[in-house]
Amino acid sequence: MVSLKRALLVFTVIFFAVNPFTLKAAEEAHSDAPKTQAEEIKEYSDHHLQDDYYFSLFTDKKAGKHYGFPLPVILIDGGLKVFSSGEFHHGEHVVEKDGQFYKLYHGKIYKTDAAGTITYDEKQHPTNAKPLDFSITKNVVGLMLTAFLMFWGFLSLAKTYKKGANALPKGMGRVLEPLVLYVRDEMAVPNIGHRYKEFMPYLLSVFFLIFILNLLGMTPLGFNVTGNISVTLCLALFTFFITNFKANKDYWKHIFWMPGVPVPFKFVLAPIEVLGMFTKPFSLMLRLFANITAGHSVVMGLIAIVYLFQQQLTIPGSIGVSMLLTLVLFFLELLVAFLQAFIFTMLSSLFIGMAVEEHAHH
Repeated sequence: MVSLKRALLVFTVIFFAVNPFTLKAAEEAHSDAPKTQAEEIKEYSDHHLQDDYYFSLFTDKKAGKHYGFPLPVILIDGGLKVFSSGEFHHGEHVVEKDGQFYKLYHGKIYKTDAAGTITYDEKQHPTNAKPLDFSITKNVVGLMLTAFLMFWGFLSLAKTYKKGANALPKGMGRVLEPLVLYVRDEMAVPNIGHRYKEFMPYLLSVFFLIFILNLLGMTPLGFNVTGNISVTLCLALFTFFITNFKANKDYWKHIFWMPGVPVPFKFVLAPIEVLGMFTKPFSLMLRLFANITAGHSVVMGLIAIVYLFQQQLTIPGSIGVSMLLTLVLFFLELLVAFLQAFIFTMLSSLFIGMAVEEHAHH
């Protein structure tokens, strides 16, 4: 118990010492115009929620130095072009490769000229062309790290199972086994039935992927992978394709020509059922993205209060109250991290179960 309290204390200190607001927006350090506190806070929040080509750990605002490491930029534009994102110098420099010029502007790479000219439309949106981008960004690093942790954990658990049914798991296997059994007994078996083994690899993969990514997003590393709608879209599409490719004849019959329903109503209900095929994965995508993004925004909003009170110590005890609220919300986010993984996996198993369910015909 003492070691647990000490670990929580150390983690709390680290969390508040290296919080998302120390991850500066790249262009903020080099801006000539002074910014208000509200503008700085918004930039920090936006920078944390967005993807980045540079893995920032923290920034020394007084010295104007960024601490972190650049990530590889991989572009296809008349050929393969690979270089370090550090060549952009946080958006200050234009990079020239094979006669082509590229500029990092507001988190995106645009084609430009030697002077780094950016043109705009009437709504002040950049109109420069963008190359085909396959760069290793911060979110990709988070996915790679999560994949490594999953391989490490599941290989440890697999070695235990090879020793026999009565072997006790060790290390990470001891942590993973209760969660594996929970996914099997509470999600797969009740929703899918006797065919649950066929879909267990996918359900376990998606559960632990979302859960670990959510946990990494709560660390000072500042990952926000599940808060990226492209990632949640990809996960939802996997559920969509598995559901429809594995669906049996009864599933399609109940969508296009429902048995036991008068013929006129079949023509009315069929389009609604077809639309439901797409709204189900859409709800999976939007629920995960919105909840994780909202949770991060609220946590950073409370941390912003701490930042403001540090600048204006006008209310006695206000910093302590804000830190307490942030800490409480942080532990609530731990619950949300598990809950979102649970909901996505539970609904995926439910949709798959509806598609492979064998109906009794009388």
